[in-house]
Amino acid sequence: MTDRYLSVPQVAELLGTTERFPRRLVSERRITFVKVGSHVRIPESAIVAYIESHTIEPVRPRRRARRAA
Repeated sequence: MTDRYLSVPQVAELLGTTERFPRRLVSERRITFVKVGSHVRIPESAIVAYIESHTIEPVRPRRRARRAA
């Protein structure tokens, strides 16, 4: 068990968002979390997986063929 469990404020800081965003992810069950009593903890691996699954790779622009007039 080497995974760190982060609090909602720690996750918000890691993602660069407000605390509302990770709380919404938890309430909508869009991310793995653990309830410890009344506290919510999110495994660091779940954050990494969330970021990887929502990362969009850039698209290389196609070269336009020149049309003859």
